[in-house]
Amino acid sequence: MYSKKSRFLNLLIITIVFISFNGCTIIFQKGRRVDVEKISKLKGELSDLEKAKNELEDKLKNEIGQKDVNVQMLDKGLVITFVAEVLFDSGKNELKQEAYLSLDKISDVLKTTVKDLSIGIEGHTDNVPIKYSGWKSNWELSSARALSVLYYLEDEQKINSNRLSATGYGEHRPIATNDTAEGRQKNRRVEIVIIPKIEKKGR
Repeated sequence: MYSKKSRFLNLLIITIVFISFNGCTIIFQKGRRVDVEKISKLKGELSDLEKAKNELEDKLKNEIGQKDVNVQMLDKGLVITFVAEVLFDSGKNELKQEAYLSLDKISDVLKTTVKDLSIGIEGHTDNVPIKYSGWKSNWELSSARALSVLYYLEDEQKINSNRLSATGYGEHRPIATNDTAEGRQKNRRVEIVIIPKIEKKGR
């Protein structure tokens, strides 16, 4: 009798759990083994992200100390943020020679600790209109910069292209005010996002 009751309680341990991560909602239903496995898998991926965060903070401690790079866990995943001037000259999308060392440090972690996770590269700018660099808009510049980082990771670091994506947001996702030089510098950035695998529940 007690054994049956214990088994029954075990089936009810997981009721309906809602997990919000990266803007989507996952619904787990009671008692299903597949949901137990999903929770276990998600915990494992989050653990890998935490490990990757610690490794990146150690490898990039000089860059972080100079405020050229920031590493933080956000809703969308583990985000490595570069001040754009660290990677590119003003108005350009060709990577600087000195940018390779920092990107190589990140690549080491991408190819080991989080080797099964996807990587999104996001380009961002301030809201100052393009005048002299030849780009049609900040949108084009931010997209070209994101692609330059993507191609470096793919071509030079041999990261599987299936893991990579690039997006240009232009001036449309600022993280600071564009009314000051300091704020505009923060908005001119490239973000490398390590994304956990989360299955979206169909509506």
